[in-house]
Amino acid sequence: MAELKNITLKHLLIAGKKQIGLKFYPDKVLNALVKGLPAIKWSEEFGMPYVINTKKNTDLIFSTFRGVAWVNCNHFFGKAQVELNEKAPEIDYYRSRKLTTGYRTCPEEFLRKLEIRKYSLNTARSYIAHFEKFINHYKGKQLLDISENDIRNYLSHLVKRQFSDSYINLAINSIKFYYEVVMSMPNRFYSVERPIKQERLPEVLGRNEALDMINCTQNLKHRCIIKLLYSAGLRRSELLNLKLADIESDRMLIKVKNGKGKKDRYTLLSKGLLDELRRYYKKYRPKKYLFEGNEGARYSASSVAKIVARSARLAKIKKPVTPHMLRHSFATHLLEQGVDLRYIQTLLGHNSSRTTEIYTHVAVNGLRSIENLLD
Repeated sequence: MAELKNITLKHLLIAGKKQIGLKFYPDKVLNALVKGLPAIKWSEEFGMPYVINTKKNTDLIFSTFRGVAWVNCNHFFGKAQVELNEKAPEIDYYRSRKLTTGYRTCPEEFLRKLEIRKYSLNTARSYIAHFEKFINHYKGKQLLDISENDIRNYLSHLVKRQFSDSYINLAINSIKFYYEVVMSMPNRFYSVERPIKQERLPEVLGRNEALDMINCTQNLKHRCIIKLLYSAGLRRSELLNLKLADIESDRMLIKVKNGKGKKDRYTLLSKGLLDELRRYYKKYRPKKYLFEGNEGARYSASSVAKIVARSARLAKIKKPVTPHMLRHSFATHLLEQGVDLRYIQTLLGHNSSRTTEIYTHVAVNGLRSIENLLD
């Protein structure tokens, strides 16, 4: 599907003055053009760059992006309202994008339901992409005429093309979302089989390997990031969303807000880490988020991945190390220390104890007590 780049104009009110917000998906070309606009600034509150709202700047935006990107003005001209809060996912791109002739798009009610239920932007993108692939597979059929047998045939088509189990599960979720949530047809496809879930053991580090990574990291900011991932069992997204007030030093706890499943929880704060966080604060002076990039923007996920991979190389760890591997190591090492599985479940934010029980298969303290038959 060929489509133009897209940039959406928004009305913003910042410090009592009207501004033009520019909303777009990350793109090297668009980033470069936006940075070239005069007096461009970044709004942490709205998560987008902006310039002062003048006719001159409006004309400049159109001339800058002419031939490069389609400028979406649906929220800017006419009955535009000043944006005070943008918590719902940005779905407008899918309403206004340029499409090839004959391409079948998600129904409007599908997009609206994603917005109303405040699905994360990543989930919304996945559901839209998968559902559109599905309905374009059956272009000649009305959506309500598609049967369970059609669904199975489509899934067989995905299996034959060797798509992963997670890909197929997302396809099923998007289909069920439309019929069961959007169209209020509960359990219409209850008998559609999902791929058998593979029980893969989590990859973990040895305790000495985790400590070696920390000791090899000289940059104070990078060391605090690795220590938090390992000592608090944070997901990468949770680390990036941490704010200064979430470090509750009086209780020696870290408050994780709006984690996976939109749940809040508390996890552990190391005394040694707290001292380093205080030194880090004095040096870097973050304003809103605990870890910030350029101009106060939230630190990027790719930067965290690079920090972890680099520290693993310095520690001479042979296997690839990811941020999530430090979370797995946190849970496994606590279990090996004898911490009750129910506490670990709470610290990780798991809904079910069955999810946490996977770490019993990689903890080795019990295995070491078993005498080998050859010994």
